[in-house]
Amino acid sequence: MFEIRPGIIATDMTGPVREKYDRLIADGLTPIARWGQPADVGRAVAAIAQGHFPFSTGEVLNVDGGFHLRRL
Repeated sequence: MFEIRPGIIATDMTGPVREKYDRLIADGLTPIARWGQPADVGRAVAAIAQGHFPFSTGEVLNVDGGFHLRRL
């Protein structure tokens, strides 16, 4: 069992806030300074589905460009 937590992903749903998050990302909101793409989430799902983590369970995969990281 796994949980995937996507971050700021460029989709039709996030289109209306694109300019806001472009600024926030440019200002350092996430360590990886770009929008996530649906393919980024898809690769995480595929890795789980293909059994690439055979000795892991109950894990959270943050697909968020580092948004979840604590910073000073």
